[in-house]
Amino acid sequence: MTIRDTVGQLLMVGFQGTEPSREFLDWLQECRAGGVILFSRNLVEPEQVARLTNALQGHAPNLPLLIALDEEGGTVSRLPRGFTTFPAASRVAACDSPDVVYEAAEVTARELRAVGINMNLAPVLDVNSNPVNPIIGDRAYGTEPERVCTYGMAVMQGLEDNGIIPCGKHFPGHGDTVTDSHHVLPVVEAGHARLDAVELEPFRQAICRGLPVIMTAHVRYPALDAAAPATLSRPILTDLLRNRLGFQGVTLTDDMEMRAILDHQSIGEASVRAVQAGADMILICHQQERQRQVVSAIEQALERGDLSWEKLTASVARIRALKEKRPGPFQPVDPSQVAQIVGHPRHKALLAKIQNGSRLHDVERR
Repeated sequence: MTIRDTVGQLLMVGFQGTEPSREFLDWLQECRAGGVILFSRNLVEPEQVARLTNALQGHAPNLPLLIALDEEGGTVSRLPRGFTTFPAASRVAACDSPDVVYEAAEVTARELRAVGINMNLAPVLDVNSNPVNPIIGDRAYGTEPERVCTYGMAVMQGLEDNGIIPCGKHFPGHGDTVTDSHHVLPVVEAGHARLDAVELEPFRQAICRGLPVIMTAHVRYPALDAAAPATLSRPILTDLLRNRLGFQGVTLTDDMEMRAILDHQSIGEASVRAVQAGADMILICHQQERQRQVVSAIEQALERGDLSWEKLTASVARIRALKEKRPGPFQPVDPSQVAQIVGHPRHKALLAKIQNGSRLHDVERR
């Protein structure tokens, strides 16, 4: 692989609009991106999503793309009308049935796969331990690590068993913050013992069960690293995640365009620091110019010797192994067949069961 082929695989990029522009498709081929992230702004209805993913994969010059989105349920749901979209994690978990949670993940996976999406940025493995947390809340499966472990593992398994790559987030835990990393850099002041017993436990269990991808948190943990947020921290991403917890999969940053990162350095500098720290893939969700800056910064860091070729090739080897094991060879999806799977009556029946179950749970608690 050339330098550009290698650097490009480290990128997961987003774009504007419901059709990729000629400029973006050219950029996809030029930068050799490893993945594309989709948002509600890109998605209209199921058949359009299938056509979109076919177009994106058709412009992947080498390896197939990881095509991802955040389909957690509740307020963090990117899928448009026509898909089966479930309530937030805490509402699904309110049914008190790991089997039901597994079935919901199974339905989500089947519908994603039907339209050519091969990765879901879920489950959320954060423990909602701080009642004033502005960003996690009902996205978490509970306020105790045991509950998050039980339901997080069910989601992970339901996705994987049905051909979708799961991504646990946000390592090493975003549940005890009081600010939102989209806007500022949060700080978790918990000590080692608390972090180990609460925040890290769901990730530890998921890693033991073979979680293939972990997303990093733009959060600072002074007990683990006095200076850098997790995304930019070698003590957290390498010493803790790789060496202590034994994670062998792909490490993906949260969006590097968040203010928790950009308020403190350029996106190019931050992305180089993330790779140095141990990140395998850099997520840049919005601006193509910033995506260009990241490619340039990583290539220049290689030339200066600030990044080693061995580090990048190790990351690409993990990304390549993920692609070869999970989505397999790219096969275009048939938009005309999507309606046979997406929104199937059995899927809608499960949704109704979950909605009724979570409402019943609320009544019983009163």
